[in-house]
Amino acid sequence: MLKEIIIAIRAYSEAHRFIVKNRLWKWMLIPGIIYSVLFVIGFYFFWTSSNSAIEWMLNNIGAKNWIEQMQDSWLSFLFILGQIILHLLLLLFYFSLFKFAFLIIASPAFAYLSEKTESILTNQSFTFNLQQYLIDIARAIKIAGRNTIWQTVYLVSILILSFIPLIGWTAPVIIVLIDCYYLGFSMLDYSSERNQLSATESIQLIGNHKGLAIGNGIVFYALHVIPILGWICAPAYAVVAATISLHRAKENNVIL
Repeated sequence: MLKEIIIAIRAYSEAHRFIVKNRLWKWMLIPGIIYSVLFVIGFYFFWTSSNSAIEWMLNNIGAKNWIEQMQDSWLSFLFILGQIILHLLLLLFYFSLFKFAFLIIASPAFAYLSEKTESILTNQSFTFNLQQYLIDIARAIKIAGRNTIWQTVYLVSILILSFIPLIGWTAPVIIVLIDCYYLGFSMLDYSSERNQLSATESIQLIGNHKGLAIGNGIVFYALHVIPILGWICAPAYAVVAATISLHRAKENNVIL
């Protein structure tokens, strides 16, 4: 898995050179700007509403009053730490749902960008077929929807476990890794569809090579540390990098 993660991470630097060399900026800028605007707006409304939601929940279960009555500095510290972790988990949950919603909306552009990337990599021209293109889009939407459901199941389960002291502190890390996997999964599936793999075959293939998906998602997340520019680049770079990483993995016999 480590070798696959390294391939996926290195693919991002190659994706940057690839986009510059082949002048694919428009396929990055338009979806990227839309993604960035929706991300900022969604984050603002989520953060303001989550504060109220957490406050309401703590008051209704009586946790806040109980902590105040105990007057224990150690319990107060754990309570504040728990609130921070809960905020972080809800933020990751929001980001996960937002990301997959955008993948569904932008699937036409990403399906074409992935096809364009592989066409250049293999020096083969893919004949545009509107019917097949629409099938690819429907497939991408189906996979994104499937990943959203499964990831939501995992996230809700982890959210419940997060209330357990000590064990719950690892929840954000677990959620990020799960989110990275499913994000990379969706990006890699564009290539699986183009290579005529069924949804079941694609699930099996990517499941056997989780490192490619996790590595792709890790860099996607990391790009969000860079305000605006990172947000704009992240979606298109992830698509191109996923296509390149799968291509390189086949060349290196990582995937047979």
